[in-house]
Amino acid sequence: MMEFEKITVTEEEYPDGTPCAAMSPALPLQTGSPTVNDDIAAPGVPGEVTVNGMGAVRTGEQRNEACPRPGGPEPKTKASGTKLCGYLSKLGGRLKNWKSRWFTYEEGKCQLFYYRTAQDVNPLGRIELCNATFGYVLQADRGTFEIETPERTYILKAVSHQAMMYWLQQLQLKRWQNRDCPTGESAQTCADVQTQCAEGDFLPPVNSPTGVVGQEAARLPAPQRHLSNVSFKHPVTEIQNSVHTLRVNRSPREVTRSNPHCQEQQEPSGTETNTKRSQDTPVPFTLDVAVLLANSRRKTQSLSPTLRNKKKSGSLSTMPAEWRQIGTDPTSRLQQDVFSLTQEVKAQKELVQLLQKALETVQREKRASAQFLSAEDERERQELLRHRERHAADLSAQLEELLRQKGALERSVARKDGHIAELQEHVVLMVEESRAKQEVVLKLSERVGARSEARALQHQQAQVQNLKDDIEAYMIQNKFLNSEIYQLTQLWRNSSEQGRNLMVKCAYLEAKNCQVESRYLGVLRKLQGTKGLDHAQKEEIKKLIEDALQGDVNDALKLNPVREYDEYGFKIIPDYEVEDMRLLAKIQALEIRSNNLLQQEAVDRPLLGRWAQYMSGRSSGELAASPELKDLLRAGVPREYRRQVWRWLVHGRTASLRERYPSRYQELCGKTQASQHPAFRQIQLDLHRTLTTNRCFSSPSNPAVQQLQRILLAFSWQNPTIGYCQGLNRLAAIALLVLQSEEDAFWCLVAVVEMIMPQDYYSKDLIASQVDQRVLKDFMVEKMPRLMAHFEEHNIDVSLITFNWFLVVFVECLASDILLRLWDAFLYEGTKVIFRYTLALFKYKEEDMLKIHDSVEIYQYLRFFTKTISDSRRLTNIAFNEMNPFPLKQLRSRRALHLERLQAELAQLRSLQEAFVPDSPDRKDKQPEDDEDA
Repeated sequence: MMEFEKITVTEEEYPDGTPCAAMSPALPLQTGSPTVNDDIAAPGVPGEVTVNGMGAVRTGEQRNEACPRPGGPEPKTKASGTKLCGYLSKLGGRLKNWKSRWFTYEEGKCQLFYYRTAQDVNPLGRIELCNATFGYVLQADRGTFEIETPERTYILKAVSHQAMMYWLQQLQLKRWQNRDCPTGESAQTCADVQTQCAEGDFLPPVNSPTGVVGQEAARLPAPQRHLSNVSFKHPVTEIQNSVHTLRVNRSPREVTRSNPHCQEQQEPSGTETNTKRSQDTPVPFTLDVAVLLANSRRKTQSLSPTLRNKKKSGSLSTMPAEWRQIGTDPTSRLQQDVFSLTQEVKAQKELVQLLQKALETVQREKRASAQFLSAEDERERQELLRHRERHAADLSAQLEELLRQKGALERSVARKDGHIAELQEHVVLMVEESRAKQEVVLKLSERVGARSEARALQHQQAQVQNLKDDIEAYMIQNKFLNSEIYQLTQLWRNSSEQGRNLMVKCAYLEAKNCQVESRYLGVLRKLQGTKGLDHAQKEEIKKLIEDALQGDVNDALKLNPVREYDEYGFKIIPDYEVEDMRLLAKIQALEIRSNNLLQQEAVDRPLLGRWAQYMSGRSSGELAASPELKDLLRAGVPREYRRQVWRWLVHGRTASLRERYPSRYQELCGKTQASQHPAFRQIQLDLHRTLTTNRCFSSPSNPAVQQLQRILLAFSWQNPTIGYCQGLNRLAAIALLVLQSEEDAFWCLVAVVEMIMPQDYYSKDLIASQVDQRVLKDFMVEKMPRLMAHFEEHNIDVSLITFNWFLVVFVECLASDILLRLWDAFLYEGTKVIFRYTLALFKYKEEDMLKIHDSVEIYQYLRFFTKTISDSRRLTNIAFNEMNPFPLKQLRSRRALHLERLQAELAQLRSLQEAFVPDSPDRKDKQPEDDEDA
């Protein structure tokens, strides 16, 4: 009789909560026991057992040496605590999340390698510790520390603060131990430092955390394969580690199949461990291995070859064609390995299911045998036997019934198979008939298609012919329309050219008419001054002058009738009280109009085109100083671009001041409202004397007057040294008319007074203004010696006339058209333009002035001769061409020279005044005596 070993199997749990199976041998195992192939084993399934070729039983969970089983003994090949390794969380990835990594230190390389799990072979990366620094931030998460290398910074996190400090201490020690120490005294110093580090004198000793650092940490469950924990940066390394893990899990079974004695050597360790389970384990259940082997052998002998063959052939038959064709690529080989392992896992699962069923059968039989053996007497056993016999008889009856049903079903299946065969024959006939019908339909379709194609072809040909006819008709119509458009275009061009010519002729005739009218008014003015006329003739001439002054104001027949106001609100013919002044103003207006009409086509339109081309695609802040811009400004800015260009010129001179005080004007206005400036009364008086010929300042209720007042008061607070000076009201008014902005006009006044004009130009003693008058006389002596000799002959001091020109920059001294062109160049080039235009004005009327030989008449002529200047182009040409050369260096040197002389004269005058003051009391004492003598 054969002896069998009876093994007790219990269900336990590892310390981490994972269930496992424990076994204890009861009887010696007889050799020659029934064998079961190891392919039916189910590793990793708690509570199940597997049987090897020698009949030995082992648990379903097997682990390799790299990751010992929880609660089991540690591997004997490596001493615990000697290797620095463990799980840490690493901050990385594009999403910057924490990923669990297994870190291990390599002793010889001074490198810290990190893997996804402790079972991986290929590392995901490494950290060079030779030149690394360590540290941690107090405000960071608990256990977080940093390793900073020259290449990058690694942020890691331990499970606790103690583990973090242990890691930092060990990494520092490793870095010191692997440091390249020189020879001699330095080497001895390095060795001493290492000794102090090892003895704990340099770093505070930290106890090693149990279970989280070292090889004991490998007992912890490996992190689950979650997407957030997978390294997408190293896909090849992840695949290689996964394949290696599968191979490691399979290797114990392959070794068992090749060497059945291996498991016998492993058996005692598991048995010895299981005998040490605690007293609190569940009540074990027993099973007879012989019964298990006897039943499982019968059911698996026929299945094992089939599954084995299926396992061998499945990997090739079900493998994708691409994997079978490509065998040299490493990725393809890895894919083949993964596929074969997947097929093997499926086969193992099928075997596990069969073993589970066999185990259930054996357990039922065992329970029945246990009931039979547990019966107390023979009667109960006989009753159980009878019960089993009755149950067997019932089962036999059921089996016979099932056999009869099986026979009936087989006969029914045979009949249905015959019927199916008949139906298949009928289907074949129907298919042949359908094929014949399809052939007939195809032939008929071909015939119908040929006829329809012929008809369609005929229809298409007819349509093509109709389209050709339509195209030809449209082409003829198109040619006719093109000729009509060409003729109309020619007619339009001819009419446009004729209209343009007529407009030019009208402008020319109107200009000539204005010239004739101005000459006529000049003749009337001369006749009015003739002394030989009688009273009737004088009255007739006076009547003719009045008719001439009022006759063409509302003349609608003229192309461009004389307007009352220009674009900026200046009255073209001012209402002077003196009739002679009104006559001169009318003559000037007619001459200006005549010159504008004559120069409209030849000068004004090309200049507007040049400005449009220059300003296209530019904002006001993008204008740059250049010779081209200088020439354009000297020629004059068209009204369409004048505001934009002036704003840029003013902003360029005041940019630094405006950047420092961005809300300067608003602050000054607020200061004006808070307190009254000492110059408030003088400003109030000068407001009504500002640009009296301009309609914007003609009424005190006009908004421009209030804006001008705020500008002048703000400037008085801006520059306390000057405060307010007569003449500033005219400068601010002309800026307000052009810029149309209160703040921009304020900054324009600041630019003129503080940036363009010399210092002390508007001070109380007007020193710089007096210096410029002396410099002007020097230039007039050089440029116009005959005229200056004529003035000296009649004792004419031109500064009496020109001083006001310089102080107000010709405002209300020239016609508005000439004045604005002068300011265009003045804001860009500075005070040199004032000298140029002053000299040009005298040059313009030099011959007329030389004809006057009376000093009183000369002064009278100098007061109003600027009102007779009508040709702005000629004046500009004289200023910027005939007055050359006009170097700025020469102007500055002469200013410095005359300033020094003027200051010396003023100092001498002050000394005379100081010397005169002490004598004044004596004179007061003597004065009554003189009166008594008288």
